[in-house]
Amino acid sequence: MYVPAHFEPDDEAVHRLLSEHGAVELITATTDGLMATTLPMSYDREAGVLRGHLARQNDQWRAEVLGDALVIARGPDSYISPSWYASKAEHGKVVPTWNYLTVHVHGPLTVHDDSGWLAAQVAALTDHHEAGRAHPWSVADAPERFVAGQLRAIVGVEVRVDRLEAKFKLSQNRPSADIDGVVAGLTSVGDHVGAALVSAHRGVK
Repeated sequence: MYVPAHFEPDDEAVHRLLSEHGAVELITATTDGLMATTLPMSYDREAGVLRGHLARQNDQWRAEVLGDALVIARGPDSYISPSWYASKAEHGKVVPTWNYLTVHVHGPLTVHDDSGWLAAQVAALTDHHEAGRAHPWSVADAPERFVAGQLRAIVGVEVRVDRLEAKFKLSQNRPSADIDGVVAGLTSVGDHVGAALVSAHRGVK
């Protein structure tokens, strides 16, 4: 991934995105060609792995993988209009762009077809996403036989984090007046998350 120096995040920001991302893309090059699945994965920083599960009927886990898997995790993204830049009025040499946060994880893929591993992974993933809710749902809330049947319908996947590439493109390369315009513009269209991210990364190069 092409990462100019001003878009390179620090390690803590990378680990935070891996811990707080939504669904990711699991991509593998296989003897059957490229395969990809969108799925949630939990990040175990201490163990250096991402864990998730696929439907048993999904052929991706069966296919022979060629080399490492690639997991793409994303944060919020925003369209940036050149009309928001102060420099548009100065010289007009501006173009549209896109702000985004992404982390690419490269590493070997391991398949887990063990009910104990799957039960622990599903419980951990559920607890992570239910945390903070007024009435969090737990796997234990569902009938045991029902859960056992659901577990038989999935297969676990784990990607070891051998290499990380990350890019947080948040207008850090623009002059201060242009950044002010981006924050104001994003706020005006209701993208308060995007505006806050640009503000937080001002001057981070």
